[in-house]
Amino acid sequence: MILITGASGQIGVDLADELVRRHGPGNVLVTDLRMPEKQRPGRVYDVLDVTYMESVEKIIQSRDISVIYHLAGILSATGERHPELAWNVNVNGVRNVLEAARRFGCRVFWPSSIAVFGPTTPKIDTPQATVTEPGTMYGATKVTGELLCKFHATHHDLDVRSVRFPGIISHSAPPGGGTTDWAVDMFFQAVRHGHYTCFVTEDTRLPMMYMPDAVKSVLDLMDADSACISIRTSYNLTAFSFSSGELAEAIRAYIPDFTCDYAPDFRQDIADSWPQSIDDSCAREDWNWQPEYDLDAMVRDMLHHVRIMIGKEQA
Repeated sequence: MILITGASGQIGVDLADELVRRHGPGNVLVTDLRMPEKQRPGRVYDVLDVTYMESVEKIIQSRDISVIYHLAGILSATGERHPELAWNVNVNGVRNVLEAARRFGCRVFWPSSIAVFGPTTPKIDTPQATVTEPGTMYGATKVTGELLCKFHATHHDLDVRSVRFPGIISHSAPPGGGTTDWAVDMFFQAVRHGHYTCFVTEDTRLPMMYMPDAVKSVLDLMDADSACISIRTSYNLTAFSFSSGELAEAIRAYIPDFTCDYAPDFRQDIADSWPQSIDDSCAREDWNWQPEYDLDAMVRDMLHHVRIMIGKEQA
């Protein structure tokens, strides 16, 4: 059976859909701190707190888990407000999963982030091997997680694989406390109200990715032959980069009256410490990573799905 931790989060919902489609109903165990109010078909549900090793080991052993997608984590903006919680979940949680996977012979996927980079990192075409000196607790937990992955791969021969996700844009799950949430909020506010107040400046540019490509990247990486995997910390990954002003302009191509103003808050400093573009050539060379969506295709598809969702809410 396949285990997803943090399955109610941004990536987990869509990843579980695809894994159920691939492997059939009843073969994907989705877990989080609490049961969702609405359960989606084909999944098996359970409750799991990854900060307790005994709970992690028990669920792996009792459910005969062979592959773990460890998505449970505290995101960037929330992590800065609650640094002790971020450390406990993001570091102790991943250590527990890696240790349990080693004992029970599981393969593991774990997502890192561009938050591992900081003010001393090159901001344009950030290379795979570069300075990782983040200025945030969230970034510090991701650097630590990458090193734990490499340690377990090197010393315990654990097949653990990881990508450094950029900002991820999705209509399936609400924003979860991330610094790139503006790129999701803008769509919903554009459709609902025709206006959005953005919490970063108009020229703030960040690497981004549409959720279907994020799910594709995870599965492409996990499908790759182990001999092709040369990076056991975490692969750089991206699809495109844009500024908040450029996204607003792209939305106006479909909603001409849409307006956007800018009121930067504490998340601006976090965004300013991250790269503007990423060099993901190692992922492209090692396991043939290729995104399918560009900015316009993403905007068009997001607006289509957001309109459907809001229409259902208002019906």
